[in-house]
Amino acid sequence: MNAGGRYRAEGPEAESEPGSRGLVLRNLIGVRSAREMAKRESAALLAATNRLIDETDLDHRFTVRDVCAMHRLWLGGIYKWAGEYRQVNLAKCSFPFAAANLIPNLMRDFERGPLRELTPCRFTDAHEQARALAVVPAELILIHPFREGNGRCSRLLALLMGLQAGLPALDFGGIRGVEKKRYIAAIHASLDRDYAPMTEVFRRVVARTLKTRINASGNGEP
Repeated sequence: MNAGGRYRAEGPEAESEPGSRGLVLRNLIGVRSAREMAKRESAALLAATNRLIDETDLDHRFTVRDVCAMHRLWLGGIYKWAGEYRQVNLAKCSFPFAAANLIPNLMRDFERGPLRELTPCRFTDAHEQARALAVVPAELILIHPFREGNGRCSRLLALLMGLQAGLPALDFGGIRGVEKKRYIAAIHASLDRDYAPMTEVFRRVVARTLKTRINASGNGEP
């Protein structure tokens, strides 16, 4: 969405939509307003999430092809490069993500490691569930394979894994304020394979999700 404010980028994919004052990435629908683009991306994400919930097999082992298809399903109507590995180097504040030329190999390792080991996510122990849900999105975010939408794509993947584990659709709405700072710190810790902070983040996400489901059931909602 944001061509300059959220990430520091270099290369052709750093181009912004003409007339957007550098606030919106070049897109297929001619949107120049950051607020309007946020709405478009959110609506597309909701539609993609609903479709994937309906279509994903609970016994499916996810692959990098699935991750790319997921990203394309979400953003394919908005950005030309949706579902394709980025060709631009990205950094957020002083934190650099993987160099673009390393992404294909890193994604292969991601498939052979976390995706193969932790999906389908059929864990019944609460701690094992939270750890699996933590490791996969953390590693995907660190690779940052796409130009935009990596965090949301990683959370969508975690949501689908949660369904495989028998959980309701995960509610990430609580990741804001102090909790968002913990989430960002947990991503940084994952760089050193310390997944404990991210596991704790997901433990709280699961707890909030289950509490919301219980409250909704008590109010007669399905």
